[in-house]
Amino acid sequence: MKPDNYDKIHIKDLLLRCIIGIREWERKAPQNVIINITLHTDFSKACHSDSIEDTVDYVSIKKHVIEKVENSSFMLVERLVHLIAQTCLEDEKVARVDVSLSKPGALRFARTVEVEISRSRE
Repeated sequence: MKPDNYDKIHIKDLLLRCIIGIREWERKAPQNVIINITLHTDFSKACHSDSIEDTVDYVSIKKHVIEKVENSSFMLVERLVHLIAQTCLEDEKVARVDVSLSKPGALRFARTVEVEISRSRE
C-alpha cells in the first residue's frame, strides 16, 4: 500500500504531565502537554475479519505513550515527540505516525507552542 492510501487512526488531545523544558523552573514540577497522534495503517484485513488482531490496538498504544511520557524528563519537546513516535512504531501494523505536542504557556502572549513530526518504518 502506498503511503498516500493509508487509513488513519487519530488520538486527539491526550492531556498528560511530564518534566519538560530547559529552564530551571521547568525541571522542578511536571507540566501539561497536549498530544495528538495520527497512526497510518491498513484497515483492509480488519474490515473483513472484524478482529482487533487485524488492526492497530490504539488503546494499547495510548497506554504505552502515557507510561513513557509521564516517566520522561527531557529538555526538548523535539526529543519527547520522537520518543512518542518510536513508541507508536513499535506496533508492526503502524506504517507511519504523525505526532504533535503542544506545551501551553511556554511562550508569553501565546496560547501554546507546538512541535510536530512524522516518522515511518521505511
